[in-house]
Amino acid sequence: MTSILTIILIVGLILSFVILSMFIWGAKQGQFDDSQKMMGGLLFDSQDDLNDTINREKNIEKRKKDKKKVNRESD
Repeated sequence: MTSILTIILIVGLILSFVILSMFIWGAKQGQFDDSQKMMGGLLFDSQDDLNDTINREKNIEKRKKDKKKVNRESD
């Protein structure tokens, strides 16, 4: 009984390692990148949507800078 559990454990660990290795390889090779989705989004967004996104990004950056400034002053 113990030998069967040991074999199952070893096989499971080897299989998990192989699957993890394949996932890491795929991520490094860009298998999960979807560049066409991003390009399609640019083609179908209106000018107002793009401007709203830019303004949102600027506001996020401003809040981050303000937060860092407040943290520096409190230290």
